[in-house]
Amino acid sequence: MTATTIEQLAIFGPERCDTHTAEQARAICRRLAHGHYENFSVLSAVVPADLRDDFAALYAFCRWADDLGDETGDPARSLELLAWWRRELQLCFDGRPRHPVFTALRAAIERHNLPAQPFDDLIRAFEQDQTVDRYATWEQLLGYCRLSANPVGRLVLMICGEQRTADSFALSDATCTALQLTNHWQDVKRDLLERNRIYVPRDVIASHVADAAEFECRLVASAKQGHGVDRDILGQFRVILKTCVERTWPLFETGGQLLQHVDDRTAPIIWLLAAGGQRVLRQIEMWNFETALHRPKLSKPRKAALIAKAWWMAKRAGTVKGARG
Repeated sequence: MTATTIEQLAIFGPERCDTHTAEQARAICRRLAHGHYENFSVLSAVVPADLRDDFAALYAFCRWADDLGDETGDPARSLELLAWWRRELQLCFDGRPRHPVFTALRAAIERHNLPAQPFDDLIRAFEQDQTVDRYATWEQLLGYCRLSANPVGRLVLMICGEQRTADSFALSDATCTALQLTNHWQDVKRDLLERNRIYVPRDVIASHVADAAEFECRLVASAKQGHGVDRDILGQFRVILKTCVERTWPLFETGGQLLQHVDDRTAPIIWLLAAGGQRVLRQIEMWNFETALHRPKLSKPRKAALIAKAWWMAKRAGTVKGARG
């Protein structure tokens, strides 16, 4: 858990929750959103000014839930805290928010008529992370993405005022699932060492090695030695991850059609999110699928170029909606 979140948990956690005004709550969400890994800072360059506080509140909700699930170091404690987070969510939808994140989020919920289900689904995903560290099939992994990623895309569309159609949601889901899968392929080493999680499904592993369970054990053991994976494992892993990457690209292609269904204010946001993920996936290919050894990421110049292109899209009011990363 980040130091900021630890401090906040002491001030307004399950045992204590200091009262904050709406403006104080919005300021807390802004600081968290702009100060964590630069994720929101990058996106905010193309988010319309009148929506930035709503986006920051959504980001803060997700950041807190993620930290409660991943950064305590104790699955039992994480489940306790996530149960508390769900209770705070219910209070928020009952019109009685206590935690500053929910005080800020309440305004977004009322302004955009946001439903509770996507938020609850996100909490369920983080709860699942406490009990599931391996996935038997590709379909099971996609089921996890439906909880951990797709709700965010749907909420973004709602906050942007887009029509809530089945087609738009399906295209958004494709992009968000692709982004989540890309994150999994990017973070293989970190997931192994820090959380003992393997998101690469066993049916994909089994299509390339004789014993999937043995391969997983050797992969974990070699990573824990601190010298990277051995050559035999690395060769097999490259082939396995290549299969995963090849299955991810069509989701980006499908999701790209969403740009044809959203308005000019929303298009740069959607494009930037998807383009960043596509560039990371391309980086994984360029690094020869060796994410069990390294974590490829976008360089500052590449990130700046993507932001500049999205900003120019926003300025040109959608005349380049079809542009791709």
